[in-house]
Amino acid sequence: MGTKANKRLDSVRVLVQEMIVSMVSVLQRQEACVHLNGVSTFASMLAKKRGQNQELAAIIGLLHDYYFYKTGINEFPGPNSADTLRPLLREMNIFTKEELTTILKAIFHQEDRSRVHGPYEEIVKDAYVLQLYFQNTRRIFSQQDASRLRNVFRELAIPEDFSDEMDYSDKRGILENPDRRSKLADIAEALGSENIIGIPGDERYREICKYWPDQGIYKVLQSNWCAAFVYHCCMQAGFQMPIRYPNGNYRLAGVGAWLEWAQLPETGFLCFDGQKGFIPQRGDIVIYEKLLTDDSHDHIGIVLACDDKEIQVAEGNRDNQNYSSVFYRDRWRCILGYIRIANDYQFHFNGDYNPIT
Repeated sequence: MGTKANKRLDSVRVLVQEMIVSMVSVLQRQEACVHLNGVSTFASMLAKKRGQNQELAAIIGLLHDYYFYKTGINEFPGPNSADTLRPLLREMNIFTKEELTTILKAIFHQEDRSRVHGPYEEIVKDAYVLQLYFQNTRRIFSQQDASRLRNVFRELAIPEDFSDEMDYSDKRGILENPDRRSKLADIAEALGSENIIGIPGDERYREICKYWPDQGIYKVLQSNWCAAFVYHCCMQAGFQMPIRYPNGNYRLAGVGAWLEWAQLPETGFLCFDGQKGFIPQRGDIVIYEKLLTDDSHDHIGIVLACDDKEIQVAEGNRDNQNYSSVFYRDRWRCILGYIRIANDYQFHFNGDYNPIT
């Protein structure tokens, strides 16, 4: 790689190092260094072998798990890392639009190792399993990763008699509570009743903000965290989604993203009171219309109970006053609609990811 390439790679290394230095645990910092640099090195090697750009492959390897190491949150490291890195890489102004798209797509698809994507997606997937084999002493593999590793070993002419050295795991979780809407309401009711204050000094508020790794997020969400509250409750209840639905216009820290997501063909969860017999129930999500401002869909909460005149709700940032609460609202005033998530909902995206660059 030339001098210009090295400078770009060095710039990305600085970004990653700043993230690692911010981690509290020495062991976690060490793990992040070993893993990210290991995947980067293997990715560069595979790019050389396959006639692809070594610099881009090394950068993708360094960045692929950025969100996980930044937040400690394990869910959706690919989609969430791509979404977190998109503005950071754009602001660096060292990549073309095509290069940014290549980097973000590869990061986005890294977990989908059962399917074949583009050359850089496959490089980072294969680099991941190589790093896991050579640098992680636990060597716990899924069956599909073990199969992928065998294929890479054959490509690199490495002896592949490693079956006795590895443990195999099935990463598919078992749903413990099939009534997740009920669990969602229970969690929202408990948190709403705690009168959480939207300031960094409140540990419970920091928990709600932890999904959003942007600089100054506490100030960004202050008096504006009703949707972040709903997202946190959903994640805790088992309705797990990335911080932005792929190709969505907004992150799920905003009400508009929930409205957008609920109307997708693959969800269809938006309902209207009285339409086709729909009646709000405990565990539904309510979207308000011009309740506190002149803007559409300006507030959101979680339904706990419903009668002919009122709904009982749990909300973060009640009335934009920066505290959580459980209380009653008029069932027929300033309500756009309700989101009723199917209890068996599982996030699954098979479409063509198009980074917004």
